[in-house]
Amino acid sequence: MINWLKSNHQAITAIGAMVVGLAALYVAWDQSRVMRAQQHGAVVPALQIDAFTNTDDGILSVGLRVANNGVGPAMIEHVRVLRDGETVDQIDAMFDSFPAEQLDRSWVTLTGRVVAPGELVIPISVAWPGEAVNAESIAALFSEWDRWETEICYCSVFDRCWIATVQVRERRQVHSCPAPSDDIFEQYGSEGFRAFTSPEVEPPQTAGAEQ
Repeated sequence: MINWLKSNHQAITAIGAMVVGLAALYVAWDQSRVMRAQQHGAVVPALQIDAFTNTDDGILSVGLRVANNGVGPAMIEHVRVLRDGETVDQIDAMFDSFPAEQLDRSWVTLTGRVVAPGELVIPISVAWPGEAVNAESIAALFSEWDRWETEICYCSVFDRCWIATVQVRERRQVHSCPAPSDDIFEQYGSEGFRAFTSPEVEPPQTAGAEQ
């Protein structure tokens, strides 16, 4: 055995060097894996969606709040609104039980927005004078809200993605988000803005018409 070791010491040295190299490679890979996990964990966003109602100074406001309770920015890629489990492209039916005359309608675009840690965004808020809304209308609104759901698909800076919803408090991780589409809250707000700012056009008078 000793003679064999003496005659093959170069091979043994090479094997030892290879083992040491493999060990060093594994340590480097493991450290890199741990470092990547730490980097991802340091920038994980966590969106939370809540519906709200507020009564203040005789004004009733209803809408949605989106807050980033995580430690990294949330890049919103896709927003979907559902009624009875079916995707919709308008949310007007949500407020059918309330008067058509609104005191205020405010909105922001969610799709493409980057929500910083600790930031709160209100994608839609609609307000009515308190005296214009009765208890039956409010009860009908709450009953209608149970039929609606909002899904927001968002990603971290490392392209890890999740879906947040109103009804399910825990986010769900997904491989990627769907392609961006028209923002439903921007559409609703813009339609209300156009209706509010468009004056009635008087028909033109023809020359020689009686005064």
